[in-house]
Amino acid sequence: MPSTPVPDRTAPPSSGAAGRAHVVTELLHAWGAGDAGASEALVPLVYAELRRQARRALRREGEGHTLQATALVHEAWLRLDGQHDARWESRTQFLAVAAQMMRRVLVDHARTRRALKRGGGVAGTQVTLGDAIQAVAATDPVDVLALDEALERLAVMDARKARLVELRYFAGLSIPEAAAALGISEATVGREWAVARMWLRRELEA
Repeated sequence: MPSTPVPDRTAPPSSGAAGRAHVVTELLHAWGAGDAGASEALVPLVYAELRRQARRALRREGEGHTLQATALVHEAWLRLDGQHDARWESRTQFLAVAAQMMRRVLVDHARTRRALKRGGGVAGTQVTLGDAIQAVAATDPVDVLALDEALERLAVMDARKARLVELRYFAGLSIPEAAAALGISEATVGREWAVARMWLRRELEA
């Protein structure tokens, strides 16, 4: 069976966003085919975007959080690197999975902090949903564990809406990007996003 072609890593990167996205996609395909070197070549091309994702997520944490963007990226990358059965399809799909990994890191971190605290009834890591979800007022803190649990409940009822919230909140994807990641129209994303926001607001304010 012929091996999967690997992009020429000695060639200069293609100019423009479309060219860079194409190179990233080719490297993702090579990585998914088992080429460990492709992941090393991929890092400098996606690291800046992963840091932006991490900063977006950490900005929503309240005072006292101990994770830094670099640490969050590194932990998420280790989990991505462990996705041996993953079928990487595109840059958007990769960033969507990266957002899922960051969500898991933040939740695990919050659970660890809660377990280490003395006494009962201590709140976990706080995040602010703000304009990203518009589920509650921008100044209202929401426990990241409560948000995770709400998303788990939403996933049982409607997995796609839960995934959409994850893409918009943790990855910061735009409506067009989320539509591409989910394989649905932008109009459908707009409708489901509105429903998901209302549902989350009700759950988080209960």
